[in-house]
Amino acid sequence: MATLSFLYLGTVIALTAILVVAFRKPVYSVMALLVMFFHIAGLFVTLHAEFLAAVQLIVYAGAILVLYLFVVMLLNVKEDDSYQRQVKLGLGLGLLALTQVVYIVSTAGAPEELVREKTAPVAGNTETIGHALYTTYLFPFEVASLILLVAMIGAILLAKKGIMGPDAGPLKESK
Repeated sequence: MATLSFLYLGTVIALTAILVVAFRKPVYSVMALLVMFFHIAGLFVTLHAEFLAAVQLIVYAGAILVLYLFVVMLLNVKEDDSYQRQVKLGLGLGLLALTQVVYIVSTAGAPEELVREKTAPVAGNTETIGHALYTTYLFPFEVASLILLVAMIGAILLAKKGIMGPDAGPLKESK
């Protein structure tokens, strides 16, 4: 059952990834990307990584994909026929890679670690990630949060004109 679900999810992920670059209209490409993100989350669920599946849906399907959709709609991209050769080349290379993956999966046997029964984990994935994040990786986690805070404040200062006065900052207009 696990192999069948992996083959389904992997096939849909590969096909929708090809469709992202094959569609002529950008909105269709974004919708194919949405289907791909949902199937990647399903792949995480089959690997018992529920936290990563939730993050995949929230961050990628929820936030980044909406950003892509807004950019596509704001730019009002026109259809262009000049990339047909690149799309055909990309489709060919994608199908070649897909056939290689199918060949490798069909000829390779299951590793012994996967065949043996595994014991149930003591804690869930979320608890394990949280414990590691707030014990072993506490300092890098806090440094990353400070870097993101500084970047956010810098973006706000660059976006708002006159927030620090007319003569302050890099947005000072030259006369």
